[in-house]
Amino acid sequence: MNLIEQAARRLEELRRSGVEAPTTIQLRPEAGTVARGGRPDRGRSPRISDRLSGPDRPETAAKLVEIDLQRLGAMGYLTPAGPRTQIENEFRVIKRPLLRNVFDRADAPVERANLIMVTSSLPGEGKTFVAINLAISMAMELDTTVLLVDADVSRPSVLQRLGVEPSPGLLDLLSDTSRGLSDVLLRTNIQHLSILPAGTPDARATEMLASVQMTRLLDDVSSRYSDRIIVFDAPPLLPSPESRVLASHMGQIVVLVEAESTSYQTVAATMATLEGCPVVLPLLNKTNRTQVGTYYGYYAAEEKPT
Repeated sequence: MNLIEQAARRLEELRRSGVEAPTTIQLRPEAGTVARGGRPDRGRSPRISDRLSGPDRPETAAKLVEIDLQRLGAMGYLTPAGPRTQIENEFRVIKRPLLRNVFDRADAPVERANLIMVTSSLPGEGKTFVAINLAISMAMELDTTVLLVDADVSRPSVLQRLGVEPSPGLLDLLSDTSRGLSDVLLRTNIQHLSILPAGTPDARATEMLASVQMTRLLDDVSSRYSDRIIVFDAPPLLPSPESRVLASHMGQIVVLVEAESTSYQTVAATMATLEGCPVVLPLLNKTNRTQVGTYYGYYAAEEKPT
């Protein structure tokens, strides 16, 4: 007789004796009892998914931060409540093939398609601007939630761009096993959008991103919720070992290329580092609007170096 059957039998005995019994019981396996799968639980430490998320979405317990949407719009970023703009339409075009891959609407399924990294060959090509706008645009979908990760751990800028105070984040989560995801996650006043900051700088950042702990974290956040998309603002690829480590985990990568600046040789070297990624989407940035009709003129004001 298993634990549930024993509990049900005991409840019935109590009711027959006239004792008021609770209608539900929460069972927590102790050391030596039978856990999921019929195997003895010997007091093992929780799975990383238990520590990171628990039974509910970690966003429910995360800290809420207010993004000044008027300031954000004035800086050239799209905002959910703002008027319809050209940049909003452009990011609709950018996100659509990425979303098709996430939700298996493409010709062939893409593994880990909901892990999307935004990067560039070199600093200053507009990756952070694109990562933030892409995350906001995807959060405006009716059936998705988005986690924006500041993975540029050496030169983080997502919080500063959004006007949010520095906060613990990814590196703190990887270095301190007592922390849970809800301890470092930031909910925002943009519906369906949460942020995982880069966290406290650490000299071992590359090793931490290449660790088993990081692999487990990515497995957990990518698979726990079917509607979740994780957008990574990653370091530039060529000068950063961290970005190459991250790229090995991604299902889709958006590579910013600065028009009339980034050389063909640089782009070729960048693409060579991404040969193992299932989907790589080059994105031409800072192009003169008269050259292409509508696209990317907004990005000329992007702050360097990211």
